[in-house]
Amino acid sequence: MKQLMIGNRAVARGLYDGGIKFMSSYPGTPSTEITEFIAKYDNVKSEWAPNEKVGMEAAFGASLAGVRSACAMKHVGLNVAADPLFTMSYTGVNGGLVICVADDPAMHSSQNEQDSRHYAIAAKVPMLEPSDSQEAYDFAKAAFDLSEKFDTPVILRMCTRVAHSQSLVTAGERAEIPDKPYCKNGAKYIMVPANAIKRHVVVEERTKLLREFAENCPFNRVEMGGKEIGIITSGTSYQYVKEVFGDTVSVLKIGMPNPLPVKLIKDFAASVDKLYVIEELDPIIETHCRNLGLNPIGKELFSPLGEYSQEIIAKAFDLPAKPFVKADTVAPARPPMLCAGCPHRGIYYTLAKNKVTVIGDIGCYTLGAQPPLCAVDSTLCMGASVSGIHGFLKANESAAGKTVAVIGDSTFMHSGITGLVNIAYNGSDSTVIILDNSITGMTGHQQNPTTGFNIKGDPAGKVDLEALCRSIGIKRVRVVDPYDLKACDTAVKEELAAKEPSVIISRRPCVLLKYVKTNPPLLINREKCRACKKCLSLGCPAISFKEGKAHIDFTLCVGCGVCEGLCPFGAIENGGEKQ
Repeated sequence: MKQLMIGNRAVARGLYDGGIKFMSSYPGTPSTEITEFIAKYDNVKSEWAPNEKVGMEAAFGASLAGVRSACAMKHVGLNVAADPLFTMSYTGVNGGLVICVADDPAMHSSQNEQDSRHYAIAAKVPMLEPSDSQEAYDFAKAAFDLSEKFDTPVILRMCTRVAHSQSLVTAGERAEIPDKPYCKNGAKYIMVPANAIKRHVVVEERTKLLREFAENCPFNRVEMGGKEIGIITSGTSYQYVKEVFGDTVSVLKIGMPNPLPVKLIKDFAASVDKLYVIEELDPIIETHCRNLGLNPIGKELFSPLGEYSQEIIAKAFDLPAKPFVKADTVAPARPPMLCAGCPHRGIYYTLAKNKVTVIGDIGCYTLGAQPPLCAVDSTLCMGASVSGIHGFLKANESAAGKTVAVIGDSTFMHSGITGLVNIAYNGSDSTVIILDNSITGMTGHQQNPTTGFNIKGDPAGKVDLEALCRSIGIKRVRVVDPYDLKACDTAVKEELAAKEPSVIISRRPCVLLKYVKTNPPLLINREKCRACKKCLSLGCPAISFKEGKAHIDFTLCVGCGVCEGLCPFGAIENGGEKQ
């Protein structure tokens, strides 16, 4: 029976029907739902790992034990997991191992546009790239067989549009694959230099076999149409090409971007008059074609930036774009911002008011960089705030007392702990603020090691942040409620004045969590309001100006009270239910 599925759900179903028994991941948009859907299967052991490296290593351990396993991450998460990836290419697998990675062209929720195909090439492992939900299912399921056949981890590359778009999927039944026995084999699995140098030979031999496989594999296919134009494409770009040209041009659809075929591409090029390569981001296929002595038209016509569309491709060929729906009005700009009642707002207001330099991190709290708070000075990668402030203060000691790092609870567990160890060990007067909102917020409320619950919602070991920070050598650790602006101000000033490392834990659950009870909305007393606009300095989306006075939208206000303590005229009052 056909079902409508988003690509990530199709991947999960493909992994399930392929016989997966273990999955470990760290949430990262646009990959998160793969693991969330896997978690719905009770006969698969699934979990959120503290970071992608741990997730990949755990999946490798399960593979080593003889079961089919997988991990999932976004493209920047593969950077974190690169260390085990490269050596897993040498060791190979026991049970099949699939690495799901989701790229994010146009950076809908990411800090860069890196192309994960480079990792497959550098690590010398096969990669599959589906272009719709049916292929996401088929490729995920087939990846296990490919992994075991060639004794290698397999990367399944998704992108935002395929991961989150929906199309029909015809799924099959779950394959019950017997566990493979674990056999001690130091020459294969112990990667000391004497063994690794021999395994490199195996990797190169495997690559030759995979190249031969790529020539006739089910993942690459030729769709002959008109011979005037031939287009080599892959992933979501294939959908745009077909939407523009239909069957009027010939297409070589690449579903296995590493290793790329040779004869198949040469034969296709010889069958058409003019050759084009259409691929998002970097010219991986195009460069391969040029190395084969071909001269395709590629990035001189198509940008290496952002996403493509049928409109972009049609324009490149001087064709009219296919009809598409346009809104008859121009929607006002709605930049992302911290939610009404967000617990991070109070601490950011305090930092902005005190003109503190803020080394930021990755998470929903990055939105503290937005006006009017403008309270974040830099954001690099997961955990970089804690490592970064140490280097910043070592290089500029005069900035001590005026600089803090901010990091979320989940991000701190991901890669902030080692940075804090460095601060304690190498000694800088750094103040680190852990924004503990009791959940992994930006990716959709996933559990993490500080919440006390696992991926299934069952009770789990809970990290005590205060005890952890003290155990690694931080003597000054304090907790504040970010709704209490006076307490925040006191804590920030006192810890910045301290001549030693310190940690402030700003603790209040995310207001969007289902168990959080909100207060009645607040109300503006228009007679008391002097239109000073101090309330607007919080950047709360529930507060605006109407007819020259402040106004609170009772449909957004959660009654957090932060603005109430800020108004110098007492114009913000309880009683929002009267509106």
